[in-house]
Amino acid sequence: MHPRIALVTGAARGIGRAIAQRLAADGCRVVLTDTDEGAGREAAEATGSAAEFLPCDVADETQVRALCHTVQQRHGRIDVLVNNAGITRDAVIWKMSSADFDRVIAVNLKGAWLLCREVAPVMRAQNDGRIINIASRGWLGNFGQSNYGPSKGGLVSLTRVLALELGRHNVLVNAVAPGAIDTPMLQAMEPAARERLREAQPTRCFGEPGDVAHAVSFLADPRTRFITGQTIYVDGGKSIGAGV
Repeated sequence: MHPRIALVTGAARGIGRAIAQRLAADGCRVVLTDTDEGAGREAAEATGSAAEFLPCDVADETQVRALCHTVQQRHGRIDVLVNNAGITRDAVIWKMSSADFDRVIAVNLKGAWLLCREVAPVMRAQNDGRIINIASRGWLGNFGQSNYGPSKGGLVSLTRVLALELGRHNVLVNAVAPGAIDTPMLQAMEPAARERLREAQPTRCFGEPGDVAHAVSFLADPRTRFITGQTIYVDGGKSIGAGV
């Protein structure tokens, strides 16, 4: 039996890298993609012989089309798509540039849409597939994120729409919404602010990239066959308003 083929975007570091490693451990052949070629190739090497790296800017339609074509040509199918690539450009709205709004939407939302558009016909023809969109608890609203929040809210909505469109083809589409995960981005915060954020968590701790990867692994598993259109929060309970 051939291994399932998984494509993970934004996989060079952090959550994406953890997802790629977990799916490889689950027995998938994993294609990592990112704009950072050096870090991406290193992440693929660290993931093991069941992994490879292909560069791609998910906001570039031509690059996305070429990426998906290459994966299909090499492996004949795409079984799992994880739309993890994302960026932030935070500022209060009266100080946010149109360019920063557009770039966040282009990467976080349109990039995922482009990947889904390319992969959907492949999965429909297979009559099998899993799409997992990495949203964020931040879609519920964070100060200074009038670009990021809507981009992730759009991902939640996209997840629900595609679940309706693809369900009859045995293609399940779900989202995972991480909260405060201990990644380099969080570690770069000023210590006092980081501590305030930690104390605001109902669990009084941060999540790890592996926590998100575990949720993705569950949704990607062929045995998970009756869950679609859902958003699973991996946020220590922050999304319910506790600890605020």
